[in-house]
Amino acid sequence: MAEKIPIADYLFGSQEVSNVERLMNEFEAHESQEAEFVQRYKEIAEKTQDPVVKSLLQLIIVDEEKHRAITHSMAATLKGDLTWTKQEGALRGLYDLGEGKGELLKITEDFIRVEKEGIKEYKDLTKASAHYYRNLFVLLIQVMIRDSEKHVEILEFLRQKLKES
Repeated sequence: MAEKIPIADYLFGSQEVSNVERLMNEFEAHESQEAEFVQRYKEIAEKTQDPVVKSLLQLIIVDEEKHRAITHSMAATLKGDLTWTKQEGALRGLYDLGEGKGELLKITEDFIRVEKEGIKEYKDLTKASAHYYRNLFVLLIQVMIRDSEKHVEILEFLRQKLKES
């Protein structure tokens, strides 16, 4: 027996929010929060006279701005799919890479190798930098290691998608 649809849902659409809409709303809310945090970090960075504090806060600001842009792109992608529209900043592509795929795959594999070698070198530098400038260099090198590990993860994802296409 077919499920009965309430007349109001039939005429006006269901009032329930789908999982995709909920996810899109979460991304949009997170993007808004990121904007607030970026502004607060910028205010603190402008007020401080300490160049090291200013530099460290600038690292955070750059990351938070990237996070906001990524969150915006994910929300725009979902919104475009839900509304059948082309949203600015939406993530499209990666499915039909066509020509140049082989060259891109080779370059991607080269980058993965270089990033992994860089991680090993950074780890050696971490040991050599211990105790200098109250471990500031250790902190900065560890941040770069995590960035490189993130790069490897992104590149491995891209390599996999290149192989699948």
